[in-house]
Amino acid sequence: MAELPELCTLNRNQTGALAGVAPYNCDSGAHRGRRMICGGRIKVRRVRHMAAVVAARFNPILRAIYERLVAAGKPKKVALTAVMRKLVVLLNHLLKNPNFKLA
Repeated sequence: MAELPELCTLNRNQTGALAGVAPYNCDSGAHRGRRMICGGRIKVRRVRHMAAVVAARFNPILRAIYERLVAAGKPKKVALTAVMRKLVVLLNHLLKNPNFKLA
């Protein structure tokens, strides 16, 4: 949280981009390249990676998201990146709305 002091003021897309977990495309004309994450704050992305590994294993809500993506044919790294982004977006939402309760 200390590396992202702007959290309460951003929307979900900006939050993902700031944390370095937003997918960017490499498209040009008819060519459709691979999506990749880049930019943002590297320290935040490194910490979120370990948090996402633990969350995908032990948190029932985030584990369901991870398993649904893997079952849909997504690579495990892509599913883990989605969990990383979900963690950042949830943190931003919780800071904006302190009275919000997770299921």
